[in-house]
Amino acid sequence: MTNAADQLFVVLLGGTLEPTARFRAAIAGARFIAADGGMRHAATLGVTPEVWVGDFDSASPEDLALWAHVPQEPYPAAKNATDGEIAVAAALERGARRLILAGALGGDRSDHALAHLLQAVALQESGLDVTLTSGLEEASPLLAGRTTIDLPDSSLFSVLGLSALSGLSIENVRYPLTAFDLPFGSARTVSNVALGPVTFTLAAGRAVVLARPYDLSGA
Repeated sequence: MTNAADQLFVVLLGGTLEPTARFRAAIAGARFIAADGGMRHAATLGVTPEVWVGDFDSASPEDLALWAHVPQEPYPAAKNATDGEIAVAAALERGARRLILAGALGGDRSDHALAHLLQAVALQESGLDVTLTSGLEEASPLLAGRTTIDLPDSSLFSVLGLSALSGLSIENVRYPLTAFDLPFGSARTVSNVALGPVTFTLAAGRAVVLARPYDLSGA
């Protein structure tokens, strides 16, 4: 039985989603919420979301018919939040403490992908555990403190600073750093190679770790 403090919700978003073995393992035991066109991923995953939210402007007629039994919470197209934000709010109302934003990366809307990244950082700052994924790429907020991300040996990852970073250390990688100060806008931490689980220590700043677990080109 899942502990309420660890309640995991998966929000199905409209971007690219590859149902890799790693992704399927990560969502085991989760509850699901669909945001508009993100419902198309439900059939691929073999799951039934408990609610479907959004303005339904990107939901296909086929999905509207197939998932007519799922409770819908419709919103007008002229609204002050994205469908993804609304879906996250629905997950939080239902007790989510951990979130996987599936389909948050890639797709046709770069503005939505960037908005998901920024929202994830804000959610992490509020005490939630948030991961964004396309199945092939994963993004995790990196805040002050010590964080370990389980990555396969030889897989690629980058640290993208959303501000200047102070005291950044990266361990168990091909190109380690120790108490490094990364200027805002620097590409110094792009394209590193994991040697297994990677530990990050950050004194101050905000960043995102963008990983490609199936990309072993750094081997």
